[in-house]
Amino acid sequence: MFEDRLTLDTPEGVQLELTLAGVGSRFTAALIDFLIQDAILVALALVLGYGVGVDPRAGGFAVAIFVVCSFVVFTGYDVSFEVLNSGRTPGKRLNGLRVVRENGAPVTFATSAVRNVLRLIDILPGWYLVGIGSILATRRNQRLGDLAAGTIVVRDRRVLPPELRVSPSLEAPAWDTSAIRPEELDTVVAFLSRRDALEYGARVQLARELAGRLRPRIGGSVGGESDELFLERLVAAKRGHG
Repeated sequence: MFEDRLTLDTPEGVQLELTLAGVGSRFTAALIDFLIQDAILVALALVLGYGVGVDPRAGGFAVAIFVVCSFVVFTGYDVSFEVLNSGRTPGKRLNGLRVVRENGAPVTFATSAVRNVLRLIDILPGWYLVGIGSILATRRNQRLGDLAAGTIVVRDRRVLPPELRVSPSLEAPAWDTSAIRPEELDTVVAFLSRRDALEYGARVQLARELAGRLRPRIGGSVGGESDELFLERLVAAKRGHG
């Protein structure tokens, strides 16, 4: 009851409820990522010093190389994980957080790059004071980088809603569901859990649109079952394979 929640209307007409991440969990995630990045830089310094032979006593040249490498690590680390790992860096994953766009869609390279380059401002004057102030002052808990990129940080949904009902005899099929993003699975779960409250025509149409969009992206033998049964089997397959 004390969590900040955000309700979005998806293009399929289903409401998706997200829980916004607060300062504490975001700071913890950032600290974990910082420690990992720091370890990468220490390893990089050892490689430059002992492997490549860049002498720290060379002064400005060595410092310039390390500064450039530090910038690449501190921006490329976050951008790479957010784009390739569904908005989750290792720190965010451990804390159950994810970066998404304000409409609930996955982040793109451009949006992730903007939010992470502006981290240089959010971190000022130290310990993310500018970013923390912005998170506390904004309605969607956004730091300056999030405001500029149009992104939000939300809590991951680790389990399916308890009200979701599927056929009692349903078994998880051996499908490759790796192409189905977590946000898309959330939409399917939201539809299945609310379908009994929908008008029949809207229910059939939504099931047809969701199934038509997701069927081609399933690896494995997909049968000719009804749209709703396909969606139920998709959820079962995704749960069964992690």
